[in-house]
Amino acid sequence: MDIVIVLFLLLAFFATYVLPSTWNFRRSRTGSGGRLPPGPFPLPIIGSLHKLGKNPNQSLAKLAKKYGPLMSLKLGNKTTIVVSSPSIAKQVLQEHDQILSSRTILNALQPQDHHKYSMLSLPASGHAWRKLRKISKEHMFSTAQLDSNQNLRQEKLKGLREYLHNCSCNKQFVNIGESAFTTSLNLISTTLFSIDFATYDSNSSQELKEIVWGIMEMIGTPNLADYFPALRFLDPQGIFHKNNLLFRKIFELFDDFINERQLKRDSSNTFSKKNDFLQALLDHSAKNESEFSRNYIKHMLLDLFVAGTNTTSVTVEWAMAELLRSPEKMEIARAELHQVIEEKETVNESDISKLPYLQAIVKETFRLHPAAPLLAAHKADADVEINDYVVPKNAHILVNVWASNRNSETWFDPNKFSPERFLNSDIDVRGKHFDLIPFGAGRRICPGMPLAYRMVHLMLAAYIHQFDWKLEYGMRPKDIDMKEKFGLTVQKAMPLVATPIKL
Repeated sequence: MDIVIVLFLLLAFFATYVLPSTWNFRRSRTGSGGRLPPGPFPLPIIGSLHKLGKNPNQSLAKLAKKYGPLMSLKLGNKTTIVVSSPSIAKQVLQEHDQILSSRTILNALQPQDHHKYSMLSLPASGHAWRKLRKISKEHMFSTAQLDSNQNLRQEKLKGLREYLHNCSCNKQFVNIGESAFTTSLNLISTTLFSIDFATYDSNSSQELKEIVWGIMEMIGTPNLADYFPALRFLDPQGIFHKNNLLFRKIFELFDDFINERQLKRDSSNTFSKKNDFLQALLDHSAKNESEFSRNYIKHMLLDLFVAGTNTTSVTVEWAMAELLRSPEKMEIARAELHQVIEEKETVNESDISKLPYLQAIVKETFRLHPAAPLLAAHKADADVEINDYVVPKNAHILVNVWASNRNSETWFDPNKFSPERFLNSDIDVRGKHFDLIPFGAGRRICPGMPLAYRMVHLMLAAYIHQFDWKLEYGMRPKDIDMKEKFGLTVQKAMPLVATPIKL
């Protein structure tokens, strides 16, 4: 049901609870205390919720053009601060990182008590959060661990190339997003559990994609229960209920793997350990059972599973869409690949540094199509002054990297896909250059960034190195639909489908 319709249906229920906070918000703009940043004047009850629309990243970008890159909105009874420029993002994520690094606990993250065990939700000042970050880095995302798993990634990329080759021989269409998702899914599932979850010619990956996308869509959907906490027990949009079902499905799968591994471990003295992340977690739990229970294992696996599959495949699909709309740029990238790796079929990770144009394409895709257009919401632990305005304690803080990346004051011709802007540029995506922070920055930067960075380059190279592409049904490049579908990540609203032609 439309969020505005629901709001007005529940108007009477809210009136006595919400109106006082609305008037307090109005007075705070001119009161003797610090001023809130500028923003739209809130309506009674709903504040500015009606302005979010189906694509909040775009709606908030339009509002920022009127009210500025540091903007305040009343969303229900919650004060929300929206950041839409690199300079202010740097203040929030670096200079005031300690005070502003707490999380807003979304209702969609509370099913199965996920918020109590998740790296996404736990306070960055706490022991549990530091412990989880350390474990994930040491056993999955450190340079040494990533280097040791290069053969695994090459195995999954070989499977992708073989699938594309078969489709080329049979003149079959390829759903770029689906095939990229299957590749990412198998990489993550093998890294976590030493098993492939999907094949390219079955519906198994589609079923899992629907679960993963469903979770991310629920997390990314504006939720009345977040803006009006008194409504949480009603769950008016059913978001808690839907995510609870999805979490249960994925936890049942994880429990099966954990039980099977534990059974083999307990019943055999000759048990051969798997060299995967689940084994590392079980070993750590055996030594630290009092502080690292099965709940931490399952919820950590959920974080990695959801974040590690969808974000990479979404980025690859957007990159391919932009390249198919600009065939001359795809040709430049392909020529660079041929020059660097010559007749080799495989692009190695050591080759990435020798492929500046491919790197530029990936950066430009991150700029135009960040997988997470609104970084996960932060929360202020105390009042903070930024640009002569006050970000008040307990305010929700959204960094709109989508808007920042399309700001004409930062980028020339910002809506144009132009990888050339990153040639001979020292801007990278590792959280040091706030002009481009698709993975966030500061202590909350995405821990999986090193793996995602490698996989996006390798997967994109697999699609363009030995294949040209023909759009379905004679579609012209300029006719590719580039509309967005908003969730925690932003996907293409219309899947990208084309036929690979072997070169």
